[in-house]
Amino acid sequence: MDASESSRLSDGIDAPLWMFWKRRRYIVVLMAFLGFLNMYTTRANLSVAIVAMTENRTVVQPDGSVIQIQEFDWSSTVQGYVLSSFFYGYLVAHLPAGILANKFGATNMIGTGIGVTSVLALLTPLAARAGVGYLIATRILQGMSQGVINPCMHTVWSRWAPPSERSRMVLLAFAGVFVGTILAMLLSGVIASAWRWEGVFYIFGACSFVWFVAWFLFIRKSPEEDRFITPMEKRFILQSLGCVEGHQKIKHPWKGILTSKAVYAIIIANFCQNWGFYNMLTQLPSFLKDAFKFSVQTSGFVAAIPYFAMALTLSLAGYLADWFQIKGILTTTQVRRNFTCGSFLIQAIFMVTGVLLLETVPTVACITIAIAMGAFAWSGYAVNQLDLSPKSAGLLAGMSNSLGTVGGIVSPIVTGYLTKNHTGEEWTTVFYILSGIYLFGVVVYWFCASGELQPWSIEMQERREKQGYENKASVQDYTRSFYSRIT
Repeated sequence: MDASESSRLSDGIDAPLWMFWKRRRYIVVLMAFLGFLNMYTTRANLSVAIVAMTENRTVVQPDGSVIQIQEFDWSSTVQGYVLSSFFYGYLVAHLPAGILANKFGATNMIGTGIGVTSVLALLTPLAARAGVGYLIATRILQGMSQGVINPCMHTVWSRWAPPSERSRMVLLAFAGVFVGTILAMLLSGVIASAWRWEGVFYIFGACSFVWFVAWFLFIRKSPEEDRFITPMEKRFILQSLGCVEGHQKIKHPWKGILTSKAVYAIIIANFCQNWGFYNMLTQLPSFLKDAFKFSVQTSGFVAAIPYFAMALTLSLAGYLADWFQIKGILTTTQVRRNFTCGSFLIQAIFMVTGVLLLETVPTVACITIAIAMGAFAWSGYAVNQLDLSPKSAGLLAGMSNSLGTVGGIVSPIVTGYLTKNHTGEEWTTVFYILSGIYLFGVVVYWFCASGELQPWSIEMQERREKQGYENKASVQDYTRSFYSRIT
């Protein structure tokens, strides 16, 4: 090991990947991972809790008689509205979040969003007992508080994620979505059985509040403001990004954005993925109960399996997306297009296969494969905003998530209307619709997507060159030496 390499190791810039604490950008990734985890525990817990809230429970009376009671007598249609209500708030918060992130600070918006979510989670049992309208209102407010997080997180990545590590950093953080979903599915049934359904909201709400405090203590909006980052890591991040955006007032090229077919490709892909992902996220426990007569606890455990598989697949998808680009095997456009469309196609095939078989093990296996393959779509369209325009990535994420969330709103309602009799056969139509939407996404994204910096965002690149931050040779030399050690 030469002196320069020893220096890099001592500065933490080339420390082994498992020594993430020596790289401040990976501390940001870790905290973002935990943030997404808490987002989704407080979002997905109702999917399992609502089964416990509406099931018939056996109660022994003081005189020894046994009766069946149902705490909340909600039809499948009402449950569909309750489960989809979160997305009403989620929808309206996305677009302003991308703009507010640049004004008030992305990290402040993210922390506040999850802080408000935690308080609302703690208030959910009180709202449910007050009436279904109060519960829906609480979930709408939770959706609004969480709706700011994704666009703001893209702003964080635009300041912390070097292009050569962008896919893996973003997807490592996004893995928290699936780990949070797994924990919500696994633990919600156990908690509901041990401490009644109210405990589901109290426990996950308290955990989210702890994260809220830690986020404001440890995370800063850019490398320049982080007093613990090493000079070498700061220099590497800033040179690889090309400029210091944090001190500039960003002017978004609205005409270019609104007339770009690549932007609309992301929006359509987001809608298609959200339709399938949120339909399964909110309705999978109910499907398992209707089709296979699973108990609340069993439904929660089995529903967690696909998201565990997706969490594992996500890290592989992020690594492969970066590896194909670094090795020059595929262009950025080819990576985004192949990963997204391949994912959608496989999900459509396995969803239809699973519902046609409609047998416990084969169906669960098909759904698991389908949901797990969704990770490759996330390494495609979900990272694509940063390719098109790093300076407007937060705004683009807000637009695509806002319009894409319509799928999350509509799909539970449609499913509720289609499954009124709670039979496995009714779910066939649900899965056919889901697969058709995935195929629509394949066609649109394949012909319209791009992974290149867009002409309407070139002015930022010109400012980079004028400010003297390009220094491409040193960054490329470092990147090549770094990846030669880990690949």
